[in-house]
Amino acid sequence: MSAEFRELLKKVGSGPHTSKALTRSEASQAATLILDAVATPAQIGAFLIAHRMKRPVADELAGFLDAYDRACPPLVALDLRSRLTVLGNPYDGRSRTAPLTPVTALILAAANVPVLMHGGDRIATKFGLPLIDIWQQLGVQFKGLDRSQIRQLLANANLSFLYTPEHFAATTTVNDYRAQIGKRPPIATVELIWTPYTGLVHLLAGFVHPPTERFMQDTLALRGVESYTLIKGLEGSGDLPRERTAIISTQRRGDTQPQRLKLHARDYDLHGPDLPLESLEVLIAQIEATLTGQDTEYSRAAIWNGGFYLWSVGAAETLEAGFEQARSLLQSGAATNVLTRLQQATPQPALV
Repeated sequence: MSAEFRELLKKVGSGPHTSKALTRSEASQAATLILDAVATPAQIGAFLIAHRMKRPVADELAGFLDAYDRACPPLVALDLRSRLTVLGNPYDGRSRTAPLTPVTALILAAANVPVLMHGGDRIATKFGLPLIDIWQQLGVQFKGLDRSQIRQLLANANLSFLYTPEHFAATTTVNDYRAQIGKRPPIATVELIWTPYTGLVHLLAGFVHPPTERFMQDTLALRGVESYTLIKGLEGSGDLPRERTAIISTQRRGDTQPQRLKLHARDYDLHGPDLPLESLEVLIAQIEATLTGQDTEYSRAAIWNGGFYLWSVGAAETLEAGFEQARSLLQSGAATNVLTRLQQATPQPALV
């Protein structure tokens, strides 16, 4: 048993009337004791549940991220063409709606906006489809890359992926607790806004519940992340919905406060259904058809997302220009060329 961790657990787990928030330093200490497996399984499980019930505050989330940076040092910055975009996605994957994030990443990369993604394999609570499986089926093997190769892909293809089971193995143990307690702990929010890169970034992340948006904004301010876009997206991802209003907060460097947006795909003639995730095979067929310029519901959703993000990160002057640019990058084959470079630069995956 860790006596040090027990005191931190007592502080957050004393009930609704006497529990207290941890300081940023204490939260960093707690996360380090969890990641290093110094705390016992009973202590860790109790902490994750107690912290979920108490609800996190920005200082705590910032402290967790400080610990993440020590346990998995961010990639050394490159001399990139523009500010790096970090795409933060739910680590438990997608189970109901078809993911659009890989195509969004290809569109951004084709527009010379470098993109870094991160994540692992299927985990609780949804055990949904993770991004790494989608990329593998597209012929891109991000597993097995060392840190220099990850950076090289960023430099040469504008797109790369940090596979956390290999580069941040301590999170695998934490994921086991997530399965056992059956609920997403606040660490799930930390994963969404983690930026494993030392240079200037624009963070793209999704959320489900409105309080989470505020937690994220305050945490990013404490961490000095001054450029971001947060979306009430599909299944907590950054994918913009088309069936309902897209609720967004975005901030760019120099802004004094985030800009609040409510966008309707219908206003841009890009409305339609939020497509179900039928199977990995169907999804890959949808992506491949989109990359060949076919006009489908999936491709319209990809243009809605890609065009918005081109505008959000500053690669397009207006939303309308972003949508036209996204459509052009898909129809001209520019996005496919990025995929081809990734396929050629990574080992051929063993498809199953």
